[in-house]
Amino acid sequence: MEGWRVEDRKNAPDSPAFQLPTFQPSNLLTILVRGCGDVGSAVAHRLFRAGCAVVLHDTPQPTTTRRKMAFTDAIFDGSAFLAGVAAKRIDDLALLVGLLAAREVIPVVVVELPALLNTVQPDILIDARMRKHLQPEVQRGLAPLTVGLGPNFVAGETTDLAVETSWGDDLGRVCYRGATRPLAGEPRSIAGHGRDRYVYAPVTGRFHTTFQIGDPVGAGQGVARIGPSTLVAPLTGVLRGLTRDGVSVGVGTKVIEVDPRGPAAVVAGIGERPGQIAEGVLRAMQGWVNALGQK
Repeated sequence: MEGWRVEDRKNAPDSPAFQLPTFQPSNLLTILVRGCGDVGSAVAHRLFRAGCAVVLHDTPQPTTTRRKMAFTDAIFDGSAFLAGVAAKRIDDLALLVGLLAAREVIPVVVVELPALLNTVQPDILIDARMRKHLQPEVQRGLAPLTVGLGPNFVAGETTDLAVETSWGDDLGRVCYRGATRPLAGEPRSIAGHGRDRYVYAPVTGRFHTTFQIGDPVGAGQGVARIGPSTLVAPLTGVLRGLTRDGVSVGVGTKVIEVDPRGPAAVVAGIGERPGQIAEGVLRAMQGWVNALGQK
């Protein structure tokens, strides 16, 4: 199926294990992923590898903690790499269409969403912002296909489709109608530690740290500060997540994560859960493309 085109989608296999081949450059499916955290980055990475033209969108100062598992640092440094794929911040929208067609990097954009939508006009929009405690706005109609990831999305109402993001048998399952599962009470345990691995901002302010992801820390060691408040490591281990120095955060924002496994900690690359979510998004896209081909 070399040179698979959008107009040939009726021939695409339905198997979830099917790997999409490279598209013809003139017929790229263009995909906009909202949110460049570990989940959004894994989705963008998977679809880019599948042959799609992908653009990531986020705020100018994302509070992402697992930055070595994401493309987030492209916003601050101009570029970032994740599992063999490069992302590059683009501020001039006039360059975006050419970059998407070339498919050499994943563009990362922080302009207002309406301006980006007018420039790109994506075939698919994926909301991977993972705003678990907020009710998502209705995004149906912003693209021919819209997909929401995580709690509070309702397939057929807020977005066309949704994908489950909670650990368990449903992880990565595509929801074609109705709501996704509600937010689970506690995070998955690592070496006997669950929510106690995390530190949340006690006050609103600018987050400051001299530490780096992967640094070892001891329980009670000062890691960061927000104004007069010092934030300490909740346990001994390795920093797996750390909000970027200088970013403004609100009360309750997750800013630090410690992996208690020490040297065995996995702090970089695509994580197991984001990877499974990305596969679910790929299945959702395949099903949509196949359905279009049958009309």
